[in-house]
Amino acid sequence: MISLLSENPILVVFIVATLGYLIGRVRIAGFSLGVAGVLFAGLIVSSFSPDIKLDPSIYEMGLVLFVYTIALASGPHFVAALKGSGVKYNVLVAGVLVLAPVLVFLISKAFGFKEGVMAGLFAGSLTNTPALAAVLEATKNQTDIGDPVIGYSLAYPMGVIGVLLVAHILKSVFKINYKQEARDLHMQVEELVTQAVVVRDNQVRNVRDLLQDNHWNVMFARVKRQGEVHIVYDDLVLQKNDIVSVVGAPDDVKIVVKVLGTPSDEMLEVDRSHFDFRRIFVSSDFAVGKPMSALNLRKQYGVIVTRVRRGDKDIVPTPNTVLELGDRVRVLGERANLAGVAKFFGDSYKHLSEINLLTFSLGLCIGLLLGTIQFPLPGGGTFKLGIAGGPLIVGLIFGALGRTGKLVWTVPYSANLTLRQIGVVLFLAGVGVRSGYKFVSQFNGTESLYIFLTGALVTVLTAVLTLTIGYKVLRIPMSILLGVMAGQQTQPAVLAYANEQTQNDAPNIGYASVYPLAMIMKIILVQVLLLF
Repeated sequence: MISLLSENPILVVFIVATLGYLIGRVRIAGFSLGVAGVLFAGLIVSSFSPDIKLDPSIYEMGLVLFVYTIALASGPHFVAALKGSGVKYNVLVAGVLVLAPVLVFLISKAFGFKEGVMAGLFAGSLTNTPALAAVLEATKNQTDIGDPVIGYSLAYPMGVIGVLLVAHILKSVFKINYKQEARDLHMQVEELVTQAVVVRDNQVRNVRDLLQDNHWNVMFARVKRQGEVHIVYDDLVLQKNDIVSVVGAPDDVKIVVKVLGTPSDEMLEVDRSHFDFRRIFVSSDFAVGKPMSALNLRKQYGVIVTRVRRGDKDIVPTPNTVLELGDRVRVLGERANLAGVAKFFGDSYKHLSEINLLTFSLGLCIGLLLGTIQFPLPGGGTFKLGIAGGPLIVGLIFGALGRTGKLVWTVPYSANLTLRQIGVVLFLAGVGVRSGYKFVSQFNGTESLYIFLTGALVTVLTAVLTLTIGYKVLRIPMSILLGVMAGQQTQPAVLAYANEQTQNDAPNIGYASVYPLAMIMKIILVQVLLLF
């Protein structure tokens, strides 16, 4: 078997991926390693012989795919966050992250950890695989500095478990009510509903101004006036006794109904005799990367978009909503015009499984070239962003731009997730297989325990500081703060826990706001840590 694995590296990759999936599914006290199980599977498989190896290009390719696709998806949220309260979130994360390498450095020197182990411990305690990649790249030609993977693999489990324990304990200490926070944040917790309302009085303002002035997050779809049903365009002025259908989250709809008039039992959306609706996939490059107001759907087709389904949730469209590849729009209009609208949006499920090789490859080329540039540091040292940091920064820029002229930089939602998962599996498999035999042969009971405890201390301390300072000092709602902490850890498992606890999208806001900065800082800080 060892001979077979030594001669078939591709077979090794898929054996490690299979075993890693099984390991990652094991749950202990509600915790599982998830995709990180692939790393430990690689350590197990390669521990039997030093001849079981993978070419470094395998895990380097995986890392590049992983960070670039994440950056493309996070770019718009990151840029938007820098214009609002996201600045506060990023200042908090930056302050806490700067303390982490100082703590790791002091403890490592006290216990005599080698430089490579110390840097790996830092990456593992903050569960950041690109930081580990930066260490491996920076130390690939050096000997006698210790294996970074040893520090990483010992610190990683508590890098996840410790954060979850801190979040669970501080929820009780601070007496957090996530449902009340969701109401205060006006978060959409439930699915969208449609309710008809009889307008009480003539309105002075048109629909566009009503929505904007009252900050209503709803959509007016149909109006019945003098027995005839019409589409509600944004310049319509509602009149007394109009029956208008309101689309939005239940609580938002109740507010609008109360202000405008009284609820009606009429179900205007059921009447499809003249106006009809259709769910359409957004697969056309022309329709993405632009605000809804720039698409001129009313002028071209006489239709409106009443809902946008992104991922697994419907959202209320606004004039500023920017569609993404993979969205499904619910279009309302005359039946004869819907075929033309479908052609405009593309409506091709097959196309959503494909990527634009030109823009995707060009973006990666630019990112990899940026990663080779040497940046000077005080004292004469240098650092470079490497194969992780370069694609990350370029991906953020292109993700925020969306498109440049006819070039669309983003990739469909489903394709992004697929590439991301393949990338992280290849990277973790490569790293695990590379270090398994060395990990077993160099395992030292006492030192390993010290590494594990150091990693746990760093994880717990950073988590406590983030949640305490954020909630008590900066007054950030805990629902958002859990996402900030997940982004600080760059850990999807923590984000999944946060979403499960809060039952709303608030953690996603915090996560997307700080994830890019946290990723870049860790890549830089781990190299600075090596210099010292």
